[in-house]
Amino acid sequence: MAACATTYFEAGRGLGARDRERNAELMAQQPRRRRGVRTPEFYFARHFDNSRLVKAPDPVRVREMRVFTAAIAVLFTLVMIYGLQHFYAIEGGYRVESEKQAVDQLREENRQLRLTEAQLTQPGRIDQMARQLGLAEPQPGQVIHPSARPDAATPAIAQVTPPAQAAQ
Repeated sequence: MAACATTYFEAGRGLGARDRERNAELMAQQPRRRRGVRTPEFYFARHFDNSRLVKAPDPVRVREMRVFTAAIAVLFTLVMIYGLQHFYAIEGGYRVESEKQAVDQLREENRQLRLTEAQLTQPGRIDQMARQLGLAEPQPGQVIHPSARPDAATPAIAQVTPPAQAAQ
């Protein structure tokens, strides 16, 4: 192949000589490619000179292409807007589902905390722990509720009351 490539670029050879050489090369390769079936193949070089051809402007075709381009752009925009809305809807669905799972988890945690609180605030349990720590039950009159009014018959604890301010 290297020998063939150099012959094409030799100076002083005409197109006819190159075509004859190429045809001889094709004829030599033909039995190998066709497995014995000999069909003549020839190579003819045709040269076309299109330098004088000028494309005529077609305003109707240009207008059609502009309308088509605008229609495709509008269609593409509508499809993209629909796609974005669909994507946001799916994303919102996933967000709602994750929030539902979080609410369910918080409800379960709240139920567990209420059960724990109920177990820790049982009066019998508190009384038993107080006795283990060496505490005793309060004596009558020892507990004073801040919202209760003291009776006149029972002894009262000393209290300091600020003097009433005189009107100035």
